[in-house]
Amino acid sequence: MDLAGIREALQHRPFEPFSMRLADGRSLAVRHPEMVAVGGRRVIVVQPDDSWSVIEPLMVVSLDYNGSNSQRG
Repeated sequence: MDLAGIREALQHRPFEPFSMRLADGRSLAVRHPEMVAVGGRRVIVVQPDDSWSVIEPLMVVSLDYNGSNSQRG
C-alpha cells in the first residue's frame, strides 16, 4: 500500500472506519482519522488505549472496510 492510498482513506468524507491489515498478520483498527499520522515514510496509528504503532507503508497489505454503509470494494 502506498501513502497516497492511506491518505485517501483518511480523507474520505464521510469517514468510514477501517482496519489496516499488515503483512505479519496483525490488523490495526482505524476508528477515527485523527488517530493516524501519515509522514513522508511512516504511518503512526494510535489505539484507544493510547498504545501506538509505527508502520512501514509497504507492510500494509490491505485496508478493510467492514461497515454496513461501505461503498468501497
